[in-house]
Amino acid sequence: MKTILFAKRNMKEILRDPINLFFGLGFPLILLVLLSVINASIPPEANNTMFSIENLAPGLAMFGTAFMALFTGMLLSKDRTSSFLMRLFASPMTSLDFILGYTLPMLVMALAQAAITLLASCIVGLELTANLLLAIVVTTLTSLLFVGFGLLFGSLFNEKAVSGICGPLLTNVAVWLSGVFIPINLIGGAFKKVADILPFYHSVQAIQAVLTGDFREMLPHLIIVLGYTSVIFILAIIAFRHKMSGDKS
Repeated sequence: MKTILFAKRNMKEILRDPINLFFGLGFPLILLVLLSVINASIPPEANNTMFSIENLAPGLAMFGTAFMALFTGMLLSKDRTSSFLMRLFASPMTSLDFILGYTLPMLVMALAQAAITLLASCIVGLELTANLLLAIVVTTLTSLLFVGFGLLFGSLFNEKAVSGICGPLLTNVAVWLSGVFIPINLIGGAFKKVADILPFYHSVQAIQAVLTGDFREMLPHLIIVLGYTSVIFILAIIAFRHKMSGDKS
């Protein structure tokens, strides 16, 4: 119950800021419209599939969840530097309660973002099938990677540092190394090798595989993402516990 109450408080803090709602829910839709218009203006004889909705929808769904790192990190770092979290440290709540309290509202946000982006993609040409529901679930699972980054950096740094790391830095790395705007296979070389090592490209590939119904292809990509997510969450819990014990003393 204490975890749920803490999660509700965090959800209210997120929803209180309209900028969060814009970047988390509205910005991917703006990109969806703009890139769809660009793709429609390309002559058919060019045979350009770079911004086709089948490639665009999974990438933008992942891109929207990247903002969960910023929301989580900013909220946690703000609580750390205020008396609010220090008062809670005197309560019976454990570090796991705190981590879950920050994670649950972000999952709700990610679920809403994935549903809005993928359903909106159907309006501009994505085929509406039962696989869409599973794609929303997979997108929400992959969002845990960014929530973990937010928890880790929010436990270690102040608001200014978190806004720089989880904002433009992490978002740009995730976008360019996931193939949202430029297909990774088109670039090839060392860039593709780095993208294959990191989880962002695999997040998009897992969502795309689900949308096409290729679940055998989806599984290895999802395993890689969840593997990275587990490591990031373990590091975040360790960092938070260290900070928690330091503030208590």
